[in-house]
Amino acid sequence: MTRNKGAMTVAEAGRRGGATTAQRHGPEFYEQIGKKGGRTTAQRHGSDFYEQIGKQGGQKVKELYGPRFYGRIGKIGGDTVSEKYGHEHFEEIGKKGGQKVAELIARGKQAG
Repeated sequence: MTRNKGAMTVAEAGRRGGATTAQRHGPEFYEQIGKKGGRTTAQRHGSDFYEQIGKQGGQKVKELYGPRFYGRIGKIGGDTVSEKYGHEHFEEIGKKGGQKVAELIARGKQAG
């Protein structure tokens, strides 16, 4: 983009404004406005909207990077979590998941 003497591009103005806002208000501000925006979007479009756009986004990622991409990023994420929390973390969440499954099976047997 070209510049006039002393003028800045719209992109540069946006970056500067965003940086100033982040400095003044911190990450909590973005969390609050994100939640507010999410609630408003859910009220306007319903919860199915998120499912629809999630599927569209996932399909686009699969088209761009291929289906194996998810396996690669999952491994990277798992390795990162393991480094941060240790393998005990996976044992703990695995036990919690197993307990939840057992509860659901028991409820299903009682209802059925």
